[in-house]
Amino acid sequence: MFVQSNTIKAIKSYFKERLKDFYSESEIKIISNQSISMRLNLSRAELMLGDEMRLSESDLLYFRSVVIRLLQNEPMQYVLGDTVFFDLVIKCDKRALIPRPETEELVDWIVSDYKNQSELKVLDLCTGSGCIALALSSKMSQSEIFAVDLSPEALDLAKENANQLNLNVHFSMLDVLGHFDNTSFESSSFDIWVANPPYIPMNERELMHLNVLDFEPSMALFVENNEALIFYKAIAEKALLYLKPNGNLYFELNENFADETFKLIVQLGFENCELKLDLQGKKRMLKANKKGY
Repeated sequence: MFVQSNTIKAIKSYFKERLKDFYSESEIKIISNQSISMRLNLSRAELMLGDEMRLSESDLLYFRSVVIRLLQNEPMQYVLGDTVFFDLVIKCDKRALIPRPETEELVDWIVSDYKNQSELKVLDLCTGSGCIALALSSKMSQSEIFAVDLSPEALDLAKENANQLNLNVHFSMLDVLGHFDNTSFESSSFDIWVANPPYIPMNERELMHLNVLDFEPSMALFVENNEALIFYKAIAEKALLYLKPNGNLYFELNENFADETFKLIVQLGFENCELKLDLQGKKRMLKANKKGY
């Protein structure tokens, strides 16, 4: 047997020994605790007090498979199958990007800006797993939330998340770089547009970790080297048509192109543009206001 005994304590030791060269001690503790609690449906208290709990052979084999996948650079969120985003459990797999903490900060900005308003109309572009749209839906229950993506696989995942969370979001397939003529969207009808589009130039690939390159979908990550702002320009131009007067556009940014993106949005005619730092002090968010009449 690959562990000294069939107890939770032995599994925790197995995680620590096998992963010590790849993760910090605190990361290993989080990974092992999440794996065990999810597999065995244990509360935090039960996990802390259950070191001597006996495990079945299928449980032991499951934990070994988790470690093997982690050693092959697969992201923890894909291995475990979900992650927590804005207090929601979001299903994760290779069909869409893993929701990131900095994207939670973008959602929080929107929620804070509109905390005293209801019955809004919101569009999330390049929705991926649906995490932004679903988080907004959970906090803006009186609002109508739409979300679009070009990937049918990502949309399937987003719909699964919506069903699992019992949240109402209108998902549809749409190429944000193309024409919106075939949509039912009406001009000047949205209060909010938000997007976390692809923004990493191809020449930055070698700077990225293998657990991103080998597992997360490239179409959601990369743009051509000479087109770093292609999605921002296309989305912002359409937002001028579809946002209501005084409606707001929110973006997650590539910190290396934050100032360029800001200039672009201003040049297109938006007002009261604002760059916001994330918790690490990086320029990662932008808000822009469509002029009123």
